[in-house]
Order: sequence, then C-alpha cells, then structure tokens
Amino acid sequence: MVSPHGRRACLRRHPRANGGPVKTRTEPAGPSGTGRRLLGLLYPHRRPISVALLVGIVGIVLNAFGPLLLGRATDLIFDALVDGSDIDFGAVGRLLLLLLALYGAASLFMLAQGRLVAAVVQRVVFGLRQKAQAKLGRLPLRYFDRNPAGEVLSRTTNDVDNLQQTLQQTLAELITAVFSLLTMLVLMLVISPSLALIMLAGVPVSGLLAAWISKRAQPRFTDQWEANGAMNAQVEEVYTGHSLIKGFSRREQAEERFDAHNDALFRAGAKAQFASGTIEPAMMFIANIGYVAVAVVGAWKVVSGELTLGDVQAFILYSRQFSQPIVQVAAVAGRLQSGIASAARVFTLLDAEEQSPDPQDPARVRATAGRVEFEGVSFRYSPETPLIEQLSLTVEPGSTVAIVGPTGAGKTTLGNLLLRFYEVDEGRILLDGTDIATMTRDDLRTRFGLVLQDTWLFGGSIAENIAYGRAGATREEIVAAASATCADRFIRTLPDGYDTVLDDESAGVSAGEKQLITVARAFLAKPAVLVLDEATSSVDTRTEVLIQRAMNTLRAGRTSFVIAHRLSTIRDADVIVVMESGRIVERGTHDELIREQGAYARLYDARTQGPGRSAGIDGQPKPLAGARPTGPALGPHPL
Repeated sequence: MVSPHGRRACLRRHPRANGGPVKTRTEPAGPSGTGRRLLGLLYPHRRPISVALLVGIVGIVLNAFGPLLLGRATDLIFDALVDGSDIDFGAVGRLLLLLLALYGAASLFMLAQGRLVAAVVQRVVFGLRQKAQAKLGRLPLRYFDRNPAGEVLSRTTNDVDNLQQTLQQTLAELITAVFSLLTMLVLMLVISPSLALIMLAGVPVSGLLAAWISKRAQPRFTDQWEANGAMNAQVEEVYTGHSLIKGFSRREQAEERFDAHNDALFRAGAKAQFASGTIEPAMMFIANIGYVAVAVVGAWKVVSGELTLGDVQAFILYSRQFSQPIVQVAAVAGRLQSGIASAARVFTLLDAEEQSPDPQDPARVRATAGRVEFEGVSFRYSPETPLIEQLSLTVEPGSTVAIVGPTGAGKTTLGNLLLRFYEVDEGRILLDGTDIATMTRDDLRTRFGLVLQDTWLFGGSIAENIAYGRAGATREEIVAAASATCADRFIRTLPDGYDTVLDDESAGVSAGEKQLITVARAFLAKPAVLVLDEATSSVDTRTEVLIQRAMNTLRAGRTSFVIAHRLSTIRDADVIVVMESGRIVERGTHDELIREQGAYARLYDARTQGPGRSAGIDGQPKPLAGARPTGPALGPHPL
C-alpha cells in the first residue's frame, strides 16, 4: 500500500511507541570506521582465522628455506669449479630433492590456508546477507518510499558480492604478507646486514606512496558504486515499466537516461581503477631500484670475498620475495578501496532508522469483532505539511465504510495507519477497544486482509499464490476460496489449472484475473477487517462485475474499508466518508449525502460532465453515456 505522497518520509512518529523509532548510526565513520566494522565482522571467526594464520606461517617458513638450499647447491658447484675438483652431484641432488619436498609441503599448507580463508569469508558474507534481509524486514515503509528499489537491491546484492570478492582476494594475502616480510627480513639480516639495510631503505617510501594513492582512490570507488546503484535503479525502473515506455514511445528517452548512468559509471569506474592501478607499478619501481642496488653491492662483496656467490644468490631471491609482499599489499590496498566503498554502502543500509519496536508486553485481542475507532488522529509525512488533522471515526463490526475524495485527501493513508505501515503523530486507533500501538505488528496484521489496486503475485503456482494468505492451507481450502471469489472458473481453463506457474510479470493472466487471485488470497486468510484500496480501478467493466461479486463475498460479515472511485463499489456501503485535505467533511449513506447537496453530491454530479464521457467519483473516467451500468445494486450482469 503506497502513500499518495510518493517518496515523502514520515518524519514524526508515534510518541507512545516505546519512545519512537530506533535510532542507529546513519553512516560509517569514513574508511577507517568501515574498516573497524569489517574487523568486527571477522572477530567471531577468530579461531579459524588463527588456524589459517598458523598454517600460512608454516608454509612461509618452509618456503623461506628454498633460497638457502639453492645457495648451498650453487656454492657446491662453484667451489668445485674453482678448485678444479669433481662436482658432488649426489649432494646437489639431495639438496634439490629436499628443496622440492619443502616447496611441495609449503604449497599444501598455503592451499589449506586458502580453503580456511574461503570458508571464513563465505560465513561472514552469509551472515551479512542475513543481517541485510532481516534489516529490510525492520525498515519502515517510508524507507522504501524514499529509496529506489534498484538502489536497495544494489546494496544487498552487488555491494555484498563485491565485498565478498574483496575479502576472498585480500584476506589471505594480508594474513601472510606481514609474516613473509618478517621472515625474509630475518634471513636477509643473517646473510648480510648491509644489504638488508639497502632493501629496507625503500620500505618507508613505498608505504607513504601507497597511503597517498589509496587516500585519493577511496572517493573514486565510492563514486563508482554510487553510480552503479543509480544505474541499477534505472534498469529496474525501465524493466518494470517497459510496457508504458513502449506505449508512450519513450524508448529513446529511456535509452538516453541509461546511457547517461552508464557513462557516469564508466567514468567513475575508470578513475577508480586507474587510481588504484597505479599503486602496484609504483611499488614495483621502488622494489626494482632496491633489486639493482643489491645486485651491484652484492657483486662487489663477492669479488671482495665478504660473501659467497651462493649467499648473494640467496639474498637476491630473498630480496625478490621481500619485495613481493610489499607489492601484494599495495595491490591489496587498491582492491580494499573498492571493498570498503561497498561495505560502507551496506553498513549505511544496516544503520538506517528502523521502525519502532513492538511493545515488550503487547496487548492481545482474543476475539476480533472488527470495531475500529479513530480518536483524534493526526498524521503528516513531513513536519511542515499537515495531511490528517484530528480525524475521528467509528466503524461498527461487519459494516462497510467507503472512503472517497480527491487525490491527496488522505484516503490511502488511513489504510497505512490502520496496518501500522506508518505510526500516527497524535491520537490513537482502536481495534475492538484495544489501541493498535500496544499490539505487535504481526498480531495486528493477521487480523486484516489487504487487496490493493496494484496486484502482487510472486513467481510460483496459482495455488501457492492463493495459499500465501494463510500458512498451511490445504488444496481443498485453496479451491474453496477461489470458488467463493469467482476465480475458480478461469483458473480451471488454464493448461495446468491451479498448478499453472506464474512468472514475475504473471504473463498469460489478465489484470482482472490477477486481481481475483488476490481477492481469493484475502478470502483464504479469513480476516476480521478488510482494506480494499481501489481494487477495481484498473479493470474493464465486465471484469469489474466479477471482482465486485468476489469482494461482496469477501466482505460478508467483515468490517470493510473500501477506498474507491467507481460508484458501483461504494454505492451500497453502510457509510460513505468524504475526505478533503485530510479531514472528514461528510459522512452518511449515498442517498443521504446526495440529499445534502455537499461535497459528495458535487463529486457525484461530476459524473455527468463532459461530452460523451464523464468522470468517476474522484474524477476518473467512467463508461460512455448510455452504457448499461453495472454493480451489485443493479442486479446480476449478463456474462
């Protein structure tokens, strides 16, 4: 049920609902704050991460002995050539076999580390998706009024997936990089402290350069994922409204908007990737300078006899291995910028203001008769724009109340307040004498049935869509509900009957047939109170008769709120309430209101205006003049 005020948010909440809405942080405190929250997500998995760390350290240590063994083999060969003696190929072979065994064992340990890290990342992202899904269930309706569906989907899918890839690619490297650097540094100091100092000289320069580049890359990644969310919102909007876009020949304009979003994403992505991509080449340049310096100084030390050729060979290999983690960390830093930008967007969703919690000790209505009372209810979507002011209304059990009025009068808002999609600012709403603000939302909504103008059917069989009205419904109950609401006949004409599978757009089922399915769903729920929000406004006259009959069956013995503009759906109501600017200006039966010659009479008289065609009760078109009117007040319509 969507507010007529579109995306305007409800900024004032019910003063009695446990102190108002839940206040949470609205934005992570920059990249550092986002990073700390990511660490908080990893903290519950510290044990498997510690095991992965230990396994990685073992692999690093085993791998670190490789250059020493190669250097020893080189010395055996070089010394034999210098002395003119025979080369001890047996010793060299044993060293190479030992080297092969060490490298094989190191690879196995690194493989085990990768598997452990992958499991941790999957669990973290699994939990994050669960949190996002649970959060969506706790968000108030105004959040979805203010944020495009594509943007919300982008945060819960694309951004979470990007964060998963980032953690998967970087976590293992971050775990091992520091220990690789320490291991290589210790071994280089053992071989030659002077050469080790040469390598260390470039580390501060590398760190400062990587930090400088990362700081400038972060905003670009934020822009990239914001542009990605905007483009997804545009795609979702075009996809759901493609029939209207084609009908109004607006395909070119839609393509232009998509091209604009796509171009913005291209530019933002190119800038972000270029900025982060400069880190690794810069690190490699500094590392290569150190490598050249080590090679030159090492050669001089071999000539002077300070080091053996094998020592210099081992040191050069260590220097390359020492530079590799630095380059990897720099590359990781670039990838982390993208992941942190996505994480910030996900955390913003998780930090959004939630609806007020249910009462700790909720009231329960044992048997719902269906008496509804509005006592001095006031509500506004924004503080500066009043909508409903001091509205009072009593609806007796089993009666039908029709709510009419011009667009923006607050008709649909009443339904939103009844179901607590929004909370009232002042006053209260009573259900059988119980303030609905003291009930849990689930308990309240199980007592209401809802049929909207915009039908909602999910991907599944027709039987499953009807059974959505009540958990555990049997096939017999589903068929009975469909039969009672005039849906059984058309369902049985479909190829698979009740097992006919509907896709996302319910292709093959007309708008009126979809509406009959939703009425059957509401009938199966057996609610005490019904809210029918212009349920026949988008169907043809013949289908309206079927839906009206179905709704008459549905309304029997139930309190009903009918928000409609077609006379056939409101003329037989027990009470007709006329709203203007959020206030009730008239109430009574159809005949009583016509005799009063007030607002309702003016709306009714508007039906006869216009050449050949006329307007409905709130200005909507009605059939051509002279066409046979329909509706339950006029008897059955020949089909």
